[in-house]
Amino acid sequence: MTTQKFGQIIDGSALSSRLRGDIATRVQALKARGVTPGLAVILVGDDPASAVYVRNKVKACADTGVHSVFEKFDASLSEAELLSRIAALNVDPAIHGILVQMPLPKHINPHKVIEAISTAKDVDGYATLSAGELMTGQPGFRPCTPYGCMKLIESTGIDLRGKHAVVIGRSNTVGKPMALLLLQANATVTICHSATVDMGHYTRQADVVVAAVGKRNVLTADMVKPGAVVIDVGMNRNDEGKLCGDVDFAGVKEIAGFITPVPGGVGPMTITMLLVNTLESAERMA
Repeated sequence: MTTQKFGQIIDGSALSSRLRGDIATRVQALKARGVTPGLAVILVGDDPASAVYVRNKVKACADTGVHSVFEKFDASLSEAELLSRIAALNVDPAIHGILVQMPLPKHINPHKVIEAISTAKDVDGYATLSAGELMTGQPGFRPCTPYGCMKLIESTGIDLRGKHAVVIGRSNTVGKPMALLLLQANATVTICHSATVDMGHYTRQADVVVAAVGKRNVLTADMVKPGAVVIDVGMNRNDEGKLCGDVDFAGVKEIAGFITPVPGGVGPMTITMLLVNTLESAERMA
């Protein structure tokens, strides 16, 4: 009889480092065939959080040998100018992935911008066609955060077949694609959200909980089944101004079998899966 261990930390930074080692090896193999994977990152305006995310993405490219092009534009850039820049990158053979950092200034329609990116280069996996490919089980780019969450769950050794997974959140970027990826892995999936009555009723039955709403302490210890896997996608600030997630980490850690910390859990994996998508795009084109 095995004794259940509680509060094992899923180290996203360590898993991310291992995966980036594999990515660097695959990048070298592609370069030997005369192809360098290329990612274009566009930042419009000066949102401080966006600037940090972009810097981390560009650094991750440099660390793994992926060629990156970083283009920063003033907040006054017009929608037409941005769309024209994307059109040029769509046909640039040196670029295999295009990422436009969100949020965009108010006068630019984000949906229009995402849809303008060629499906072959939609490494964020946000466009309608990419979402449709995920929905129908076709090969395509998976949104990076849910894709990273799946790798984190995989690292625990849990077999998702027949397990009950609860996703808290229904955004197009995390909640919905997360539910679809869990379904593909043969989990039974429940989606909870702001209109769910008695969320704890569902989460207490869950073998896996993914919290992705951007609200502190949305999941507390009394809402978790002993031994469950808890993945915290949230990025919030506590009263002291420190980074924290959606999960009451201190309390839930005592009950959960596995739990991701914030920071150092999902964050590093999101960028790693962006590199994986860019690399796969380059491999397809090669």
